[in-house]
Amino acid sequence: MLVAVGVRKRYGGVHALRGARLALRPGEVHGLCGENGSGKSTLLKVISGQVDSDGGRVVLGGVETRFADPAEALAAGIATVSQERTVVPDLSVAENIFLGARKARSWRGIDWRTTRRRAREVLDRLHCAVDVDTPVGSLRPDLQQLVEIARALSTDARVLILDEPTSSLADDEVESLFAAVRRLKGSGVATVFVSHRLNEVFRLVDRVTVLRDGEVVGEGLIGDFDEPRLVHLMIGRELEDLVVDHRRHQLEDAVLRVRDLTVPGRVEAVTLDVGAGEIVGLAGLVGAGRSDLLGALFGLEREATGHIEIDGAPVRLRDPARAMRAGIAFVPADRARQGLVLDMSVAENMLMAQTSRAARFARPRRAAEQATVDSAVQDFRIVSASTTNPVWQLSGGNQQKIVLAKWFGTEPRALLLDEPTRGIDVAAKAEVYRLLEAAKANGLAILVSSSETPELQRLCDRILVMFRGRIVARLTNEEADEARIAGYAIGHDGLAKP
Repeated sequence: MLVAVGVRKRYGGVHALRGARLALRPGEVHGLCGENGSGKSTLLKVISGQVDSDGGRVVLGGVETRFADPAEALAAGIATVSQERTVVPDLSVAENIFLGARKARSWRGIDWRTTRRRAREVLDRLHCAVDVDTPVGSLRPDLQQLVEIARALSTDARVLILDEPTSSLADDEVESLFAAVRRLKGSGVATVFVSHRLNEVFRLVDRVTVLRDGEVVGEGLIGDFDEPRLVHLMIGRELEDLVVDHRRHQLEDAVLRVRDLTVPGRVEAVTLDVGAGEIVGLAGLVGAGRSDLLGALFGLEREATGHIEIDGAPVRLRDPARAMRAGIAFVPADRARQGLVLDMSVAENMLMAQTSRAARFARPRRAAEQATVDSAVQDFRIVSASTTNPVWQLSGGNQQKIVLAKWFGTEPRALLLDEPTRGIDVAAKAEVYRLLEAAKANGLAILVSSSETPELQRLCDRILVMFRGRIVARLTNEEADEARIAGYAIGHDGLAKP
């Protein structure tokens, strides 16, 4: 269906692609794997017309092509669905599928009956039964993702690129998406699947291509690989395993105490403690209230009520500034929009939380600030050509480490993390785990929300499961098996005593 060979791309002195290749067959799901910065995104941008290559060939259906822009690629049958959803929430499903000037028309204007019928036909290919008149913003995240795929199919796409489509989906929603992708195989669509969750790669793809430093270092049938081999190809070395000492919580050493925290309609009477040197996890489906709870603890929910203490001192959390003064730090799920200022430099992002507490007219201490930045770059193993470079130039894993470095620099007493490893590769994940374990050993109280159950099992001393805004189970690390967590997350309360 599509062959890309010898693709080269350079950004200044950085070689993003060094003769990369990719071959897609009709009716095949092809996994593209590699660390952040390995060249995956650049290769896909070349194929989809978003970036012009410096060399190489792209052959689609036996014809060599060179797309001037994404519109040309889309017209040729190459469609992309990324992890950042591009639906218009207030428009209907049918309007989103035929967004813009693609709706059916008659002499009277838009032919809504035909538009709805065509939308229904595309959704039927995915076995998606949503009402085409429903506003997309009211749908679950996985159904919104299916609407985007339906939009791609409505253009008669022959090649479908799915770039981290599951990063914000719960396990049941992932299954829904995978079922739709498998159905597309029968219609001859060639699908490229990118995910840092390797278990998803092994469950879904037929073939795999592995990139490292802009070059292909492995390719073949997925059955010829196992996870250790795939990881070794991606990072060029064996991945060090993190040995975590899970401790028992002692009530008297609680740093963060929360009593009856409520956010109307989203969080209901939550009570929890997090001790010094303890990692407590929050599990639950998307929409269960995990993110709302963390946001309330950081002062982002003005309507929140309840009692909160840090080291025994009551705290009124009505805005993030108060939370920071109380010793609370917050790493949000969306680092690009909420955790970083992408156009600002590495150094500026690292220092912004510290300098925000300085006196308004205080003179900057440049030498001391640079020493702080240099020390953080070394401690967090951040890879950047210069600390004056804008953050958008860095890989997702390095961006996440900068968010962590920013907050660790404030010397917090309690650290809140929402999806701390979303969209980063296995090596960067291991680095984040190492940093959190070191912070735990230094006495930091850590509350982490994650949709990845294995992550919580690996990191956490205790796991609290949320369902419809309430904590419905409190499990030790030994009690927290996947089946039990999943049961509580869907509202089943008969698996263990809460």
